[in-house]
Amino acid sequence: MKTSSKAQHTRELIAWAFLPMMMGAIEGGVVGVLTKRMFDGVVEQSILDWSVAALAAAQGFASITSFLWAALSHGKHKIRFITALKIVCVLLVGTVALVPHTPFGLGLLLFCVIGTRVCYTGIVTLRTTVWQANYPRTSRAFVAGRIATVQALVLASVGFGVGEAMDLNENAIRWVYPVAASFGVLGAWIYSKMRVEGHREILQDEQGSPHHVSYLPWKTFDLLFEDRAFAKYMACQFIFGVGNLMLTAPLVIILSDQFSLSYLGEILIVSTIPMLMIPLSTLFWAKLLDKMHVLSFRSIHSWFFVVSSLCIGISIATHSLAGLWVGAGIRGIGFGGGVLAWNLGHQDYAPVEQSGRYMGLHVTLTGIRGLFAPAFGMIVYSTMLSYGYQAGPIVFYVGASLSAIGGIGFILLAKANLSSNK
Repeated sequence: MKTSSKAQHTRELIAWAFLPMMMGAIEGGVVGVLTKRMFDGVVEQSILDWSVAALAAAQGFASITSFLWAALSHGKHKIRFITALKIVCVLLVGTVALVPHTPFGLGLLLFCVIGTRVCYTGIVTLRTTVWQANYPRTSRAFVAGRIATVQALVLASVGFGVGEAMDLNENAIRWVYPVAASFGVLGAWIYSKMRVEGHREILQDEQGSPHHVSYLPWKTFDLLFEDRAFAKYMACQFIFGVGNLMLTAPLVIILSDQFSLSYLGEILIVSTIPMLMIPLSTLFWAKLLDKMHVLSFRSIHSWFFVVSSLCIGISIATHSLAGLWVGAGIRGIGFGGGVLAWNLGHQDYAPVEQSGRYMGLHVTLTGIRGLFAPAFGMIVYSTMLSYGYQAGPIVFYVGASLSAIGGIGFILLAKANLSSNK
């Protein structure tokens, strides 16, 4: 990596160390557990459960706005745009401290968390353009892996800290979220000093290609017809992703209703343990991704989620707390590879001047499955429960099956890609 790239990476690494201190407070598992506990008895149970599902899924379905951010930022200064979005996130996270324990409070909490996730979608969509400009292909996975490692350690620490604080005092929300937001301010300021290699040329290329973006959501999907190989990758990613995204909300509800755990105990299984496994596995995944096409990578990586879902499903059926810890750990190993492939996979298809467009489509599709998958998971869970079945294990077996179908698709596409490149 060039000296200039190393300097940029160091600054970016520091910035991304501060931002997760804010985002960890609204991580789906953390805020889902807090909401389930805080508003129990305040609103109707079904409304509360679906609110938990919405919060757990916010990171996913907010991604549907990616096409809008790709269009809004087209031809505009990337660092300034990202910094502005971070400041909006700071304001929304800080507002969580004002949420009252009333039905209105639940609505305000939903607005703040989902609003933050919508803005964060823009940040994620644009930062891959910065990565592609600043770092060579052979070191991007390493760069993304180090950033993911720092983020995971911070997110896990924040989740642990929030759980401990809420166990000691349920009013800790009044100071936890302003403190979290203050770290976001520091992260935004540090990131604002970033530079983008060849930024002027990238902006000129974007301004010279206005047809590559659109404010019309359906225009985003034109890329699927232009790049059929990418479309096939996205199809497998969609099925695989549904199998994962459908499980978080049911897990939060199952832990609350079927296991006698504290705030911290639930947060550890849903969020902290998976997050801690990311830094332990990222170096392995980064080396693997640097050596191969994303299809070959996904054909290996996807099976960790299949095994994790099966393990958690069996553990729920047998009421095994130890099995839940193991399943959460395996899921975290899967996350370690997932954060790399999700952020960098499209770059095996996209030229640099269209990186934002490819990532925009990828994130938008994530949003669509994020909108659909949690509802699907809740429907499977509530339907099985209403018929007297063991709903918890069943919903996880369904998730494992969908992830396996996506994994098989990756294997077939990887074989075809290798054959075409011989």
